[in-house]
Amino acid sequence: MPLVAAAAGTASPPTVAEKQSEAARVLAEIGRIDRQLSHTVDAYDGARVQLAALDGELRQNRAALVRARRTLRIAQTRLERRMVLIYTSEQPTALDILLGASSLSDLLDELDVARKVAAQDDEVAREAAAAKADLARRQAQLERERRTQRQTVARLAATRARIQSSLARRRELLASIHTEIVQIRARERARERRLAAEARARLRREHLLALAAQRERERARAQARAAAVTASPTPLATPTTGAAPASSPAPPAPSSPPPAPPPPASSGPVGAGHPEAATIAARYLGVPYRWGGASPSGFDCSGLVMYVYAQLGISLPHYTVAQYRMGVAVSRGQLQPGDLVFFDGLGHVGIYIGQNQFIHAPHTGDVVKVSSITGWYAQTYVGARRI
Repeated sequence: MPLVAAAAGTASPPTVAEKQSEAARVLAEIGRIDRQLSHTVDAYDGARVQLAALDGELRQNRAALVRARRTLRIAQTRLERRMVLIYTSEQPTALDILLGASSLSDLLDELDVARKVAAQDDEVAREAAAAKADLARRQAQLERERRTQRQTVARLAATRARIQSSLARRRELLASIHTEIVQIRARERARERRLAAEARARLRREHLLALAAQRERERARAQARAAAVTASPTPLATPTTGAAPASSPAPPAPSSPPPAPPPPASSGPVGAGHPEAATIAARYLGVPYRWGGASPSGFDCSGLVMYVYAQLGISLPHYTVAQYRMGVAVSRGQLQPGDLVFFDGLGHVGIYIGQNQFIHAPHTGDVVKVSSITGWYAQTYVGARRI
């Protein structure tokens, strides 16, 4: 059974149900933001891993570049030294080799060796220069990738900070809503205690007034009976004759008025009902709601009605729709304490206690309490029955 909804156009304070609905929306938003944060954090962590890998690759490339430069310098130095030796030493020239060769085979061998040495030195220098150039290009590429990755990490870090800030605000809002729910519940409990005390006091006064009225009616009836006896005529004596008269029967004693007629059957006209049911129901204000409950340890709406009327010797079913078939229909303007009031397409029932109020067991998480037939209850009002 939902709580009373605020009527359109009114500035009534929020109810627990409205705040719980708001809390549910904020909690759903927190879940969505939390999932977004999780994806962003994953992307941020992944970007940092890639940046760390790029940094490692850059360090390795720098080391390889240093080695390539060193190798190139060595090769260039060796080549320079060989060139210097060729021009400054007395090593044999090609003519010397030709003139000094003992045979054609020796000539060819010596020429081939000289050519291979020169080609080898030149190849080492070219390879070292190519390696240096390749490493330099790779170094520049890695630097560009690292700059891009650092920008990605910075962007993801800013996104993470923004989401974390939004998440913190939503969590603060949720905490404030929970605090407000606690405060609203405290106010509602205080209001329910006040209404319960007022209802008990009012029902007690009405009960005393009803007893006084009943005694007054009984006294009036007794006075009426006494007046009727006093006003009855005295019978005249029968005249005597010479013969001994036969004995005459004594006049009949005055009879008492006939007993009051029994209360009308359930299908008859509307009777007085059972206003004492309202007083009995007030004893259970504050008892927690329990689905299917029909005892002071916990009631649901029809269970409370059944239990109250059972104490009057009246058996009612533990079913709202079946209870609506009991007794006789009562218009809204004829409601009296003890009448059953029904709401929400016969989904809820309570016991009317007068002044547009009723006692009922609303829903899970609530207690037996006094409510007014206003707002949601007025909007979903179905009808009333007098048992």
